[in-house]
Amino acid sequence: MKNWFKSDTPWVWLNAGALSLSIVMVVGLLGLIAVNGFAHFWASPVIETNWSEPGGKVQRVLGEVADEEVLTAAAAKSAGIPVAEDKKFVRRYLFKQGNRDIAGRDFVWYLESRLDPEWKTPDNVIMLERREWGNFYGYPVELLEAGQSVAQGEAVWTELLERLERSNDLFARIREIERDDIGDINYRQEQLRLEERRVELNNALSDQEKRELKAEIEAKRKPLTEQYDALRAELAELDKKVSRDVLVAEVMDGNQVKIPLKNIVRATQPNAMSLFDKIGYYIERFVEFITDEPREANTEGGIFPAIFGTVTMVLLMTVFVTPFGILAALYLREYAKQGPILRIIRISVYNLAGVPSIVFGVFGVGFFVYFLGGNIDQLFFPEALPAPTFGTPGLFWVSLTLALLTLPVVIVATEEGLARIPRTLREGSFALGATKAETLWKVVVPLATPAMMTGMILAVARAAGEVAPLMLVGVVKLAPSLPVDSYAPFVHLERKIMHLGFHIYDVGFQSPNVEAARPLVYATALILVMLILVLNLTAIGIRNHLREKYKSAND
Repeated sequence: MKNWFKSDTPWVWLNAGALSLSIVMVVGLLGLIAVNGFAHFWASPVIETNWSEPGGKVQRVLGEVADEEVLTAAAAKSAGIPVAEDKKFVRRYLFKQGNRDIAGRDFVWYLESRLDPEWKTPDNVIMLERREWGNFYGYPVELLEAGQSVAQGEAVWTELLERLERSNDLFARIREIERDDIGDINYRQEQLRLEERRVELNNALSDQEKRELKAEIEAKRKPLTEQYDALRAELAELDKKVSRDVLVAEVMDGNQVKIPLKNIVRATQPNAMSLFDKIGYYIERFVEFITDEPREANTEGGIFPAIFGTVTMVLLMTVFVTPFGILAALYLREYAKQGPILRIIRISVYNLAGVPSIVFGVFGVGFFVYFLGGNIDQLFFPEALPAPTFGTPGLFWVSLTLALLTLPVVIVATEEGLARIPRTLREGSFALGATKAETLWKVVVPLATPAMMTGMILAVARAAGEVAPLMLVGVVKLAPSLPVDSYAPFVHLERKIMHLGFHIYDVGFQSPNVEAARPLVYATALILVMLILVLNLTAIGIRNHLREKYKSAND
């Protein structure tokens, strides 16, 4: 045994075991996220059964089974759940009943012992995805047009789908007018206001010149006001049309409710769907999830603004951090005199990588936002004051803060790459008459490029996953506008952005409806992991290409 311990065998097994355990943990984490994330889009069957209340009253239960768990009798009793004395364990089911506007909550736990063992899946049950109040579950009864019945019984479903398509087209036109047409008018009105303010602040102009310029601005404002009034009239007409149709449906307690079709996004009959129907429904919902905007305080709809904001922020951060990190590493390795001062600087850089990220956020909001941003506003945007332009958290400051946070990673990786370049290559270059600068930029730097790419990959991975500092310097719960649009300068660095990491935090821990938000948290986490994977694979592909390109020279 003593000889065995002295040999390398136990250490080999120890390392192999640690590696295996690490792989199992990573695969398990990704598997958990993938299973729960992908399951979010599947059309689950809607169950109908009966529930016996402690007083003997029986009520109908209608909804999807979202979860189930087994509790010990002691744990159930401590939670206030009545359990028979002979029971050691109890099983309970979490039903997603929807109809939050009617019942007050859309998730309810039911004990298995009080549920009717006969569970039915009626084909005529409908699930409505609404613009407010979450999902609706019930039975279609009647369809009304301007208060008059146009379909009843089984005919309601076919008529509902046709009229829902019309309603969604009208609703899309309303959103287009509100966001694009009226948004464009508001943007141009704001530019005219700022132009008018610039005229007022310009002391070089005489009073007569100011009056003439203001008259020109007023002339530009008049057609915008007329366009706005016309769009408001069109909106009123569209609202009347989209409010025409109303669905009457029966909920699980037997009461009937009226649901305007303008409040419905999608109507399905999950129990009547075939496998191919469910696959099509799954793809439709997944595409909508990654291309649409969020609804209902981020708990419904898509996450496209968060994906766009995350990618834009990471790319901008890469643009900032790469040149600074590489130049700093080149100076430390190639030009600086090695000595105690340089060792202190190098240790400081290494320790900077261990500083908590929230500290970078505090620095970013204090230095970048208030100091730099405030001075930029004073110099270049005085007409907008006291409303800040760059003196408020935004995309530019988020990217700079993350560039500062990931700078040590790029410096260390680049320095290690430079240290691996053989000295003979430098001496060969000098022997051929090249200067130090020529040797550095034409021989050393190209060979160290793969190491620089490695540093960039690590920086991208860390930046995409950070959340804490972002909340201070530019990421918000809901950003109404993307940082890129058709208005000059097209990329608006001063705008706030949404971020996938913050979206997960907000939906998972700030949402009042935790059960409804849980599947969305897994789905968003899955998209974030996939996004980081795509960014890293792209960088790894570039690094491998560069490594092969300079392989012969390095050999």
